[in-house]
Amino acid sequence: MLSFESDYIEGAHEKILKRLYETNLERLSGYGSDIYCESAKEKIKRACRCDDAEIFFIVGGTQTNQIVISSVLNGYEGVISAETGHVSAHEAGAIEVTGHKVLALPQKEGKLEAENVGKYLASFYADANHDHMVFPGMVYISHPTEYGTLYSADELKALSKVCREYKIPLYLDGARLAYALESPATDVTLPMIAELCDVFYIGGTKVGALCGEAVVFTKKNMPKHFLTTVKQRGALLAKGRLLGVQFDTLFSDGLYFEIGRHAVSLAMKIKKMLIEKGYRLFIDSYTNQQFVILEDSELEELSRSVKFSFWEKYDEEHTVVRLAASFATNENDVEELGKLMKGKGK
Repeated sequence: MLSFESDYIEGAHEKILKRLYETNLERLSGYGSDIYCESAKEKIKRACRCDDAEIFFIVGGTQTNQIVISSVLNGYEGVISAETGHVSAHEAGAIEVTGHKVLALPQKEGKLEAENVGKYLASFYADANHDHMVFPGMVYISHPTEYGTLYSADELKALSKVCREYKIPLYLDGARLAYALESPATDVTLPMIAELCDVFYIGGTKVGALCGEAVVFTKKNMPKHFLTTVKQRGALLAKGRLLGVQFDTLFSDGLYFEIGRHAVSLAMKIKKMLIEKGYRLFIDSYTNQQFVILEDSELEELSRSVKFSFWEKYDEEHTVVRLAASFATNENDVEELGKLMKGKGK
């Protein structure tokens, strides 16, 4: 069956598998103290143009968000997020289970607006009862957002400015960061993210790795004994080499960015096909994810031949579905999809 279900339905890029095989019998220290983790960290620092960066590898995205947010916040603080943000909507209360509240704000196309964040913070501190409330201790965003939309450089700078004003960290979830950085519609770069954010992570799981995310603290601000905190949360991988080898490979010869360009390029072809066939797009995404509105009757028929992700109900007769491209998607996949999607009025 043809599948555009997500960008992590395949195993791993062949260059990563090859490197894992080549290094398989090497005897290396555990818990991320091996030569490949150190090499990967140096390559990521160079890519970020941030010599002061402190980097730690964690297996998955939800683990990463939970550990970073809970280790940075004080016990009386919560994290500001768009109401559609991953930590608010799709992480099963992983943040709340650590004792921290997600402070959900209205979003526009999946994004937080600096003006709204500033108003929320100002209103909080203007409230004479704020000592009895959950303090806003961090701002969380994802780039791209849950809807495949992108923050512009100006939007990111504005959010960073608000966070600096209130002395709280800006945290960027980069699960699909490569697809944002290689989008034809972006003016945000990796060094810019390192400059404007206090912590972010570079996703590997959804960008060609078997698993793994690289957390980057950019201001010499990694929480004290972070490794111990990671272990306490059951997320410290004994065979840390698995993550080190993968990220060392991803950041060799531009592979990470190459994967991003490949998937975005094919997603743009899917987008063009959908528009030409008369479909309505739910949102104008320039990343590897495309969101299309289907009549429920067509959805049922298409699902017999194509896997895709349910996103949300649009109305009583229509549903929004997501089509995602990955490192393994090819031109033939896109052509076959075009043949299976009949188009409006056809």
